Amino acid sequence: MVTIEHRNAKVKLAEQVYEPAEDSYLLADTALELVKDGMNVLEIGTGTGFVSAVLKANRNIILTATEISPIAAKCAKSNGINVIRTDMFAGLKGKKQFDVVIFNPPYLPTAEDEKVPGWLNYAFDGGVDGRNDIEPFMQQVSNYLKPYGFILMLVSSLTGIDEVIEEMEEYSFKAQVISSEKCSFEKLVVIMATTATAE
Repeated sequence: MVTIEHRNAKVKLAEQVYEPAEDSYLLADTALELVKDGMNVLEIGTGTGFVSAVLKANRNIILTATEISPIAAKCAKSNGINVIRTDMFAGLKGKKQFDVVIFNPPYLPTAEDEKVPGWLNYAFDGGVDGRNDIEPFMQQVSNYLKPYGFILMLVSSLTGIDEVIEEMEEYSFKAQVISSEKCSFEKLVVIMATTATAE
């Protein structure tokens, strides 16, 4: 089994689970700058558990993750992550409890003939415009975020960065790009969104 290391974290990889790439590293490094000791953190769609593992290795936090793929959930558990196998927020109990909600959604625009078989498709397939999972996430996230909490979401220029920010603003969040990285055919960004009460 392959193991990768980053910022004091060791993460085992598994077949049929999205392997951490530039997006994962950018999100983990950005989150590490903003997440403080004592925070209650939720990661939606944790995959291998890479981002959560980096945070756990460097911060004294309460961390919960969710993951829809049973293979990825098992992988994240093997990496020491408290993961609930569920679709986004569905399996969570309790409301308004998290200081930070982290999400690296499947953001690639994907046509029917571009889908990949099995659970791995959930990691990539963002629907026709790459934003399939962003609206349902935004519809629910306020139920789980503390009044002064914030969202960290990674998206690509292929997804439409301005469109994602507009969508966040429609749900009464103030959103801005706080970090970015240029890759071969896209620009990756982390958007931070805060509620109006956090002004």
